[in-house]
Amino acid sequence: MDISVEISPMKMDDLDEVLAIEASCFPSSWSRGVFMRELWLSISRNLVAKIETGMGKEIAGYANYWIIPAEVQLHNIAVRKDMRRKGIASKLVAEIMKSAHKEGASWGTLEVRRSNEGAISLYKKNGFVVEGVRPFYYYTDTREDALIMWVNINEWFMKRNNYGT
Repeated sequence: MDISVEISPMKMDDLDEVLAIEASCFPSSWSRGVFMRELWLSISRNLVAKIETGMGKEIAGYANYWIIPAEVQLHNIAVRKDMRRKGIASKLVAEIMKSAHKEGASWGTLEVRRSNEGAISLYKKNGFVVEGVRPFYYYTDTREDALIMWVNINEWFMKRNNYGT
């Protein structure tokens, strides 16, 4: 069930809500300092997904990624637990891919916990494929392996915009 979602650049004022989501989603969460650095880093892009509630607009999810020459590296996508399975993460991924394409990136890459079936499914739905494994990548908490996933952004963009079909 999709809901109305507004995607916009993350601001410092968003950090309290973002940190609450971060802490509820990841065993080793990023600190305020890490997010602040990401907001200032020139290659870093940070988005929030806002929904309208009876209390005004609230952050339902966020994303962090880097645009480096010819590539986008997805670092962090999270959605509030009570807002999952409503299309929010898919909208964040779509915005990342459009932004990456606009900025000239041809490839996207990410690491995801082997056990994170929901995220793996989201990425596969968006054209990412598993290209490798980083053993013990999450060594600071669970020592879990990470799957390395890649996507061809030009192909993703063409398919989503009905070019070449």
